[in-house]
Order: sequence, then C-alpha cells, then structure tokens
Amino acid sequence: MEARDLLTRWWRPAIVVALAALAVVWRLVRQDLGGPPNLELITSATFVATVLLRTRWAFVVPLAVTVVSDLVLGNTSIALFTWSAWLVIGLASYLVRDTHGWGRIGAGAAFGVGGSLWFFVWTNLGVWFQGRGTFYPAGWDGLMASYVAGLPFLRTMLVGNLVLVPLAAVGTLLVERLEASHGLAALPARTA
Repeated sequence: MEARDLLTRWWRPAIVVALAALAVVWRLVRQDLGGPPNLELITSATFVATVLLRTRWAFVVPLAVTVVSDLVLGNTSIALFTWSAWLVIGLASYLVRDTHGWGRIGAGAAFGVGGSLWFFVWTNLGVWFQGRGTFYPAGWDGLMASYVAGLPFLRTMLVGNLVLVPLAAVGTLLVERLEASHGLAALPARTA
C-alpha cells in the first residue's frame, strides 16, 4: 500500500481520535485550569467526526468521550440523563453530515446551539426529576427552578459552542482543501 493511500485511509480517523482525546482531557483538567463549567469540546468533536468520517457510527464519539471521562471523574445518578443527552446529540449530528462550504459553518453554529439547548433541557429535567422533593419541589415550580438554576451553565455551553463548533467546521473545510491540494481522495459517504 502506498504512503498516499495510507494517509487517505488514516488521516481523518486520526484527527477524530485526537479531538476526542482532547475532549476527554479537557473534561478532566478543565476545573483545575479554571475553565467555566459546561465549556466543552464534545460537541465540536462530534461535528468533526460526523463530517470527516461520514458514517452514522460517528454518534459514538460524544458517548465515548463522556463515558471515558466519567470513569475517571465519577458521575452520579444523573449519568443516565447526561449520557442519553450526548447520545441524542451524536445521532442528531448525522443531519449535518453532508453540509459543504459556508453552509457547513452555519450548520455547525446551528448544531452547537441545538446541542446546547437539548443538553440543557434534558439534563435539567433529569436534575429536577431525580431531586423532586429534595432539591426542588415536585411540581411545575420545581422544574422551572431547576431550569433557572441551570441558566449559567447553558450560557457557557451555548457561547462556547457558538464559537467552537463553527471553528471545527472551518477545520473540516481546511482538511478537505488540504486533501484536494495533495490529490488525496476524500472518503465517500458511508451508511454503516
């Protein structure tokens, strides 16, 4: 196998693995470095995995990053909600797989906003559901209190994803341009 063929075959997966590893490391050291809660790289890594690998199995990236980092950090019973939120975000990333050019940057911004809002709604519902009568009242007022308490976390995640995911989209466009300039074949769309 020629070096060019090897590069074509392993270049994109290597980028995805590196970004996923960076997302894990960031989750592990973010607090020690003074990073704000919910400033994350998982959404960006998911977007890159979906666009570069062009396979529906890219949905595994956010779940893998979360599970691996949670094994080190530990997690509480809220893990069911956080893991399932990331699973849905991973599955939703399939919708942006075939975006091109400037449209990809817009799709990245929309994906970042949508992912942030979904994560906020689902995980704060989980916090309220699991803490009914303990942290929050069991009714509508308790649910709204959970959402209000989560607004600072939403703000950080939303602003971070409005910057980081479009930057990731630009990065995928640069990868494609680099491949084209070196005569490397892009990966065809795969369904499995």
